[in-house]
Amino acid sequence: MTARSDLDDLGVEEALALVNEGNGSGGGSGSGGQGDGPTAEGAAVPAPSGEGVYDVEADHPGPGTGPGTDGDLTPTSAPARPRATPWPQARATAERAARQVPRTAKAPVSVPLDAALGLVLAAPLAALTDLPSFDTSAMDGWAVAGPGPWAVREAGVLAGHAQPEPLTDGSAVRIATGARIPYDTTAVLRSEHGRTDDKGRLHATRDMSHGQDIRPRGQECRSGDQLLPTGTFVTPAVLGLAAAAGYDTLAAIPRPRAEVLVLGDELLTGGLPHDGLIRDALGPMLPPWLRSLGADVVAVRRLGDDAEALYAALKNSPAELIVTTGGTASGPVDHVHPTLRRLGAELLVNGVQVRPGHPMLLARIKENQHLVGLPGNPLAAVSGLLTLAEPLLRTLAGRAAPEPYTLPLKDEVHGHPHDTRLIPVVVRGDRAVPLHYNGPAMLRGIAAAEALAVVPPGGARPGQELELLDLPWAAAAEAGACFT
Repeated sequence: MTARSDLDDLGVEEALALVNEGNGSGGGSGSGGQGDGPTAEGAAVPAPSGEGVYDVEADHPGPGTGPGTDGDLTPTSAPARPRATPWPQARATAERAARQVPRTAKAPVSVPLDAALGLVLAAPLAALTDLPSFDTSAMDGWAVAGPGPWAVREAGVLAGHAQPEPLTDGSAVRIATGARIPYDTTAVLRSEHGRTDDKGRLHATRDMSHGQDIRPRGQECRSGDQLLPTGTFVTPAVLGLAAAAGYDTLAAIPRPRAEVLVLGDELLTGGLPHDGLIRDALGPMLPPWLRSLGADVVAVRRLGDDAEALYAALKNSPAELIVTTGGTASGPVDHVHPTLRRLGAELLVNGVQVRPGHPMLLARIKENQHLVGLPGNPLAAVSGLLTLAEPLLRTLAGRAAPEPYTLPLKDEVHGHPHDTRLIPVVVRGDRAVPLHYNGPAMLRGIAAAEALAVVPPGGARPGQELELLDLPWAAAAEAGACFT
């Protein structure tokens, strides 16, 4: 990746930030054209941000500071506002916010096995019976007693039948895999390891050992043994184990409910962009992404730039997490901040030192309800999703945090002078390959990506180890073209 091509992939706001070292001004409004510049929500001063009540002046700069004004952006013309939260601190704040939700708001539920995939166990999975619950044959063949050769009984033993008649020394009986072993059986002789002579007597064609190919009762577990601990993620294999152990339902942590509110009058839901209107990319993208993070998406609503509709939607939402798109800056139709203030919400994160996605926010509306405000630019919204929504949802759903890992970069990546950057990458061998088309409004890079690389302020050189954030589909992705 050359310096020229990397800069070409940046949005205008970010390119200006790199040139001016974060001292320019930016802005924008709406879900599709949300600005992501260094001061997209107004001028920033180096004061720490943190949890607290909504600060009207801090979140809504006065005259002379917004787009379309002639005032100079100076300390005397703009009220002081909190500095954006560092990226790692923003993620930690989102996780802590979920941990502070009262336990009564996330009580375990009993879920049928066919609905439990992707949930997290709220109680240990203990064996309800011995596994196997009786001695069984591990192979198709003959159950034999004593040394051979053996006289073979006519009637065989099949799986699912009651306890068969005991064997006596020198006798054998045909047996199927999974069938109950007759009493006094010495071993199971596999079908391919036995032959019968012209008198119908069975002979072994290779040596046998006592107990061979018999699964004894309790070989896997005894009744009451803990099979899996609380907090286990329910995979298809977990469902199989639970069923084998006798479970019909599982005690699980319920999926947190999420609602997506798509803001912006400029958005189309079909057809080609025209007459200043653009296609809504976030409405189709966010719900499945939120489901992959453990949420139950209960609604996707398109509200346009209607402040009263947004107020009513937030006030009446049943979701534990509300995700809005766009409207987080301070333009004339950016209604998220004023609406949260009107609701008496508690602002936890107001802007994050990350590119793209700087004007994202996290607010607590009720003790068990949070809002993540995403920027309207698509890749900036993905950044906000993984920065704030992922740790919040993961913690609410009881999922364990993924183990952090790093890989060396294959190519140089330019960084923001002061902020973290999240760059789409693919993994090739033991290297992370940065992808082009990584500007705030672009999805072409992330659509081909397997992870996001966390680039520190100032950028990263080839070979430098960077933390990677895996994307939900990375494990299932097949190696394909690398669009660099």
